[in-house]
Amino acid sequence: MPVRLADIKPLLPICFSLALTAACLFLSAGRLDWPNAWALLGLSLLTGLAFTLGRDPELAAERRNVKAGKSWDKLLVGITVLLGPMAVWITAGLDARFHWSGGASSATFTAGLAAAVLAAALIAWAMRSNRFFSSVVRIQKDRGHTVVDSGPYRFIRHPGYAGMAVFILATPLILGSNWALIPAAATVSVTALRTLLEDLTLHNELVGYADYARRVRYRLLPAIW
Repeated sequence: MPVRLADIKPLLPICFSLALTAACLFLSAGRLDWPNAWALLGLSLLTGLAFTLGRDPELAAERRNVKAGKSWDKLLVGITVLLGPMAVWITAGLDARFHWSGGASSATFTAGLAAAVLAAALIAWAMRSNRFFSSVVRIQKDRGHTVVDSGPYRFIRHPGYAGMAVFILATPLILGSNWALIPAAATVSVTALRTLLEDLTLHNELVGYADYARRVRYRLLPAIW
């Protein structure tokens, strides 16, 4: 049975992401025999498939509609989704090449891997719970945008961003690089700023969001913020 383009098209972003990640990791490290990097690539493949397969086609189309987002969000999404992770991968690769950190213990690797798995599960849960889970900040009036308060949205208002923040912080632990924590922390800071700006947008433009925010008080971290 011939393979149709429509069948493999949803997998193309995953392939591009894996190729970019691998290029950043292995070119900066100068070698392919880096088990930590292969572990991260394997996890990235599994999470990419979990985020993509079985997804509502309408939501998939919405997530490709990046041009419709707020103008201020285009720079922030570029940092949090592309430039920040690339900085983490390249820094970790250089660390592996020049042995700045001296490697990481198996306990640190395991903790990082566990944190990343839990973070990916939180993102997948948020995506499955929220049919308006867009790639950019926009009020989806064309899709009948309403407040979502089910799934992880019962506990925090932006579980997708929370999962992204934990995943990026777990990446240096998986790769055994203390130095990569610096760009990871910077990326999380930008994610927090994006969370704040999106939250203000939803308060001002989405009917019912202010009432929801009074019920669910925290944006990213329960009992903290």
